[in-house]
Amino acid sequence: MTLNDPPFSAAADRNKHPILAELLGLLAPQGRALEIASGTGQHAVWFADALPGWTWQPTDADAAALAGLAQRVAHSRHGNVRAPVRLDVLTGPWLVEATYELVFCANMLHISPWASCAALMRGAALHLADAGRLVVYGPFLEDAVVTAPGNLAFDQSLRERNPAWGIRRLEDVCEEAGRCGMVLRERRALPANNLLLVFARR
Repeated sequence: MTLNDPPFSAAADRNKHPILAELLGLLAPQGRALEIASGTGQHAVWFADALPGWTWQPTDADAAALAGLAQRVAHSRHGNVRAPVRLDVLTGPWLVEATYELVFCANMLHISPWASCAALMRGAALHLADAGRLVVYGPFLEDAVVTAPGNLAFDQSLRERNPAWGIRRLEDVCEEAGRCGMVLRERRALPANNLLLVFARR
C-alpha cells in the first residue's frame, strides 16, 4: 500500500466475501442500493462489481472519510457506483433519491450512539421501495444465544472507548424497527460471530 492508496480496512476485506454470498441469494437481478456508513468504500465497490444490475450509492457521516471513499470509487471505475455523498442518519432528512430496493448498513450500530438505530430505521422506512429490504450487518447480543467471549471483550472495549458505544441487543433493535413499521424477516449467522439481519415493512 502506498500513500496514494485509498484507506483500507482489514475487517471489511474479510467480511465482504460472506456478506456478498448472502446478498447474491437475497437480491433481485437489478435495483438501487443505498449504503449507510460506507467507510473505506470496500464494500461498495466489491458488491457493485458482483451485482452489475444494481446502482450503488455510498454515503458516510464523516466528512473527512468522504475523500478516501471518493478516491476508492474513482479508482474502481465501476459505472454503477455513484459518487459518495455525506449522510448522517442523526441529522435530519436524507438528501437522497426517493426510494431504494436495498438500504445496507454494516458495522455502524455498535460504534455510534443508540439514537442512530432509531434514525436508521426511520430513514429506511421512508426511503425503501414497497418490497425493499434493510440489511444490517454486525455483532449483536441475543437473549436466547450465549454471547461469544470475543464479542463480550469487544463490547467492553467499545464502552471503554466511548460510553455511548457498544454491541446492541437484537431484541432492542427489532423493537426500534417495529416503531417504524419494520419487521425482522431473516437472521443469518455469518463468520466471526456476526449476523446479517434482513428487515422489511410489516
